[in-house]
Amino acid sequence: MKTKTILNSISAVLLTSFAAHAADLQRPGYKAPEYIAPAPFSWTGFYVGANAGYLWGNSKWSGSAGNFEVAPAGFMAGGTLGYNYQTGSWVWGIEGDIDYVNAKGTANSAICASCTFKDTWLGTVRGRVGYSFGQWLPYLTGGGAFGNVYVSSAAGSKTQTRDGWTVGTGVEYAFAGAWSAKLEYLYVDLGSFSCGSAGCPVPPDERVNFTSNIIRAGVNYRF
Repeated sequence: MKTKTILNSISAVLLTSFAAHAADLQRPGYKAPEYIAPAPFSWTGFYVGANAGYLWGNSKWSGSAGNFEVAPAGFMAGGTLGYNYQTGSWVWGIEGDIDYVNAKGTANSAICASCTFKDTWLGTVRGRVGYSFGQWLPYLTGGGAFGNVYVSSAAGSKTQTRDGWTVGTGVEYAFAGAWSAKLEYLYVDLGSFSCGSAGCPVPPDERVNFTSNIIRAGVNYRF
């Protein structure tokens, strides 16, 4: 019995010594790679893009000869250039675009037969302010608008470049690195004009105005 006790004591001492020695052994050198948090997403920078959409509008013709309306509508497509600057979650920017427009409307009235209104191109220069939710950017926009208006009838035709204003809203989503896609709505008012010249399709005092609604999608590439 005494021999067994002695053996157990010796075993305990050896195991304790071995465990202490093992703890003192230096493990192979290994250091986990340092974690580097990804940089927060930023909208700051220049960008170029393309857009396409649909325009529908209203052209009111009014004067001493009477009043009537033409409702032109059609597709549009063009290019975009802009710059964003982000401070915190707010994004401030300026954007310009120029689009080919295929919008046309025709109406008949006592003033003229087959009175036609066309918009063949449209451009805007706008400020933008948005609030960033990471890669999502809802925004408001507004500024100047300019475009070509064309009126015609059996009596003649007239074309004029007009300027006016625009306001709207949209949302942009960044994907695949520098690429982003957007969907926006714009309201455009190009004011009114009177023909007041020979060959005009309506009486000289007849005024023609044009307002339109635009829904379009676009793709941008940021630098």
